[in-house]
Amino acid sequence: MFDGGGSGNLDPKRTSQHGTGLDSNIASLLCYLCAPVTSIILLVIEKDNEDVRFHAWQATIFGFACILVMFLTWFLGAFFGILPSFISWISWIFKGLLATIEFIVMVSLWIICIIKAYQGERWRIPYIGDYAARKSGLVI
Repeated sequence: MFDGGGSGNLDPKRTSQHGTGLDSNIASLLCYLCAPVTSIILLVIEKDNEDVRFHAWQATIFGFACILVMFLTWFLGAFFGILPSFISWISWIFKGLLATIEFIVMVSLWIICIIKAYQGERWRIPYIGDYAARKSGLVI
């Protein structure tokens, strides 16, 4: 298979095409782009490639976890927003700091996952990656 870079050191197992018709590193990367939507689609399409299935499971769980964390942050902000003004003001600052940290962590993990998936690595997000490995049939 031509790699375009002339390096000639592509692992045929990692770049083989299966149910998606895409190279596994491209399909793995696509799992994270609009997770959990793209990852669920790739879970349905891809039945054989362990790399793609691992990344699809990890991206699905990560995507839903991000949605859940954002919802909980919003809910806590709305709940503390109805408290008396001084407590509400403090909670508003706390919610802003929490949302900023949450955003930085989620985007950092998302970028790392995209890069590692494209490189053909099975980098695991703590806890989520172990569960994804079990669901995709990999030995931990």
